[in-house]
Amino acid sequence: MRLELVKRPQHSVLFSAISPLIALVLTMIAGAIMFSILGKNPLDALYYYFIDPLRETWSLHELAIKAAPLILIATGLSVCFLSNNWNIGAEGQFIVGAIAGSILPVMFPEFQNWLVLPLMLAMGIAGGAAYAAVPAFLKARFNTNEILTSLMLVYVAQLLLDWIVRGPWRDPGGMNFPETRDFHAFAILPELMPSAGRANWGIVFAVLAALVLWFILRKTRKGFEIRVLGQSPRAGRFAGFSSARMVMVAFLISGGLAGLAGISEVAGAIGQLQPSISPGYGFTAIIVAFLGRLNPLGIVAAGFVLALSYLGGEAAQISLGLSDKAARAFQGMLLFFVLGCDTLIHYKIRLAGRSLRGGEATNNA
Repeated sequence: MRLELVKRPQHSVLFSAISPLIALVLTMIAGAIMFSILGKNPLDALYYYFIDPLRETWSLHELAIKAAPLILIATGLSVCFLSNNWNIGAEGQFIVGAIAGSILPVMFPEFQNWLVLPLMLAMGIAGGAAYAAVPAFLKARFNTNEILTSLMLVYVAQLLLDWIVRGPWRDPGGMNFPETRDFHAFAILPELMPSAGRANWGIVFAVLAALVLWFILRKTRKGFEIRVLGQSPRAGRFAGFSSARMVMVAFLISGGLAGLAGISEVAGAIGQLQPSISPGYGFTAIIVAFLGRLNPLGIVAAGFVLALSYLGGEAAQISLGLSDKAARAFQGMLLFFVLGCDTLIHYKIRLAGRSLRGGEATNNA
């Protein structure tokens, strides 16, 4: 006897719409159980996760800083996922975008004028897109598995960043710490409201990117092409759409937005390159993309929810002594329940053994 997933002839529109909320509630229940097992008060833990970060103005700015890269990356990933291309390497594209955009302030620190920041952003986008083009080319040309190639390139990017900041780009006046020189004023992303908090133009880029991609996906022929090739590649080929070209387009958009997120992060919240510039934004953005139902507008809301879990995780670590691993496990639960709810909406579980016995009985009769 074994369990089988059988595709439902029709899925519930209502449950499909409220699936993210169901997943969030289930995550809170499972999280409360986990916190109890760890010896923490579950109500206190959930309070620090979801309420405490929203009480102060400065923490709302921090929420925007955390949400910006998640929304940017997840918006690009939605294009890939909708077109049936599985880009799991956004973390690496984020890092390479940050490195490419940092070339000007690190290697040419004497070049200081208003052109620096726009050039940095453009180089960050180009760097992320170029890095995403590698798995896209391999899939389009050799039909390789883009999940494996894009994921493996993440580790290459992380090692490249580590080598750069410990080697050729190490700040000569930095007391031997593994980091680059601080970016000068022309290379820093301006803050939106300096008197109230640190939120910068990164969140504006994220919301604008989501709006533009929502318009492209819903109102243009290219968006129609993306959705058709994602839902039915065979129908797309009959319509004259090129799957190989779509692989490149989807990965370039996704990588470019991940690169923009990377350079916005180092030119904004961090202000220099360090061995670690991401707490896993590229991987968390996968949760954001699915929690937002692969809709760029839904992704904006989902990005703030996941950003809240980051801030809440930090608050819970400080106030309750939770470990970083427990905070990450809580985020992982959210992805598990999102995917689990989606699976049960589109499929039903069947005991294969019972069905076989039924079939045998019918045949014997």
